[in-house]
Amino acid sequence: MTDLSRYKARSGTFLPVWTLEIQTLPEDTDRILDEVQKVHPMSFGRYQRNASISAVGMETSQPEAGSTTTTHVDGFEAGETETYPMVELKISIERDLGILEKVMDAVLHAHHYEEPVIFLREDWASRAAYDPQSDNPNRWWNNGRGLPQRLS
Repeated sequence: MTDLSRYKARSGTFLPVWTLEIQTLPEDTDRILDEVQKVHPMSFGRYQRNASISAVGMETSQPEAGSTTTTHVDGFEAGETETYPMVELKISIERDLGILEKVMDAVLHAHHYEEPVIFLREDWASRAAYDPQSDNPNRWWNNGRGLPQRLS
């Protein structure tokens, strides 16, 4: 990927980040985010606890002998297919190994699996040339619609 450290446009810049994509149960996202927030603010610009959560999909696997599924689920045979609901929870942090270690420890503590599916990517996150008084007609405070309806 191109190094964007010297990118600077009138509209803003980009910062190097790591993106963690965590597959989890829909009802576990808040617990994971709460644990991560104890060790990292998950900042994006002037906002904290930033994350994206995908729509509910499915995850599937075939547990091997000796897995926690074959150990804790009576009658489950190794090699059988299991499928469960899941979402992809994405957060970004600065590229710092010490921070990554703390965040991963928090995620692994809060996650319901002993071997959660987590992908780590090197990305670049935008940072806008922030102006809370902007008269841009597309901004939510100027567009006549305001913020979208809150989900929570």
